[in-house]
Amino acid sequence: MSPRRALITGGGGQLASDLELQLAGPWEVAAPSHADLDVADDSSVEALFAELAPEVVFNCAAYHNVDACERTEDTAFEVNARAVKRLAERCAEAGARFIHMSTNYVFDGSRAEPYAEDDLPRPRSAYAISKLAGEHAALAYAPGSLVVRTAGLYGLRGSASKGGNFVTRMIARAREQGEIRMVADQRLSPTFTADLATVLIAAVEAGAGGVVHLTNSGECSWYEFTTAIMELAGIDVRIEPVATSRPPGGADRPLNGVLARPRADSLGLPPMRDWRDALGDYLDRAELATAAAQEPAS
Repeated sequence: MSPRRALITGGGGQLASDLELQLAGPWEVAAPSHADLDVADDSSVEALFAELAPEVVFNCAAYHNVDACERTEDTAFEVNARAVKRLAERCAEAGARFIHMSTNYVFDGSRAEPYAEDDLPRPRSAYAISKLAGEHAALAYAPGSLVVRTAGLYGLRGSASKGGNFVTRMIARAREQGEIRMVADQRLSPTFTADLATVLIAAVEAGAGGVVHLTNSGECSWYEFTTAIMELAGIDVRIEPVATSRPPGGADRPLNGVLARPRADSLGLPPMRDWRDALGDYLDRAELATAAAQEPAS
């Protein structure tokens, strides 16, 4: 039997790289980078669909520099919404499943409780509005599509547009500056992309559609996340907790970005491990954990 065919947009990125790695073998995978496939170029997308005839499309491409989106709204909507509509249309024409990645930023984060899949989104930034528009486009134009909201992604590949992922940026800052100031009033569930990729593939195999929330379990503030990173990496650095402040022209970020997953659970999608366990695994794989942190407790 010939391998199934998958297209992953945003190739070379954190999640796309883990998806490509885990799909390899049973699947024939194409994961073009932005340089090879601009999802906003519909003629290029059309040509690639004609060449590959994918059965599943994972859309990991996004314009996700949150503050830059405030200054370049047209680009945000071109990549995060209009390109998603065209990808969804291509999937519908080809009979391909469409898996579209979204964000916890579609919620305003003003309440204390985690947000479930059926809670009403209230986006408060150009980035968030464009991502919510992309969700609607995916669901409206590709029957059976799956929209996955997640949060705080980090992976072995890093994030080129942000100069590495959050973990590596904080480690570099600690070593270069000797101290870190980090917001302590924004909460989330940091998510290791290797874990997310595994559950995304399980969702495809289960035929899941609609909107689901997928993150590592548990929650923390960015300050607590940073503290855990330094502890596991064996770096002694002063970390000052600070309150969120919005600079002129900057994006409004949700204080509560924690996602609940009742619908994902009802679909039988595998639960994801605690964020601390995932972080420790990532640091081990990235060879960033100290020897002491890797030793089992006696």
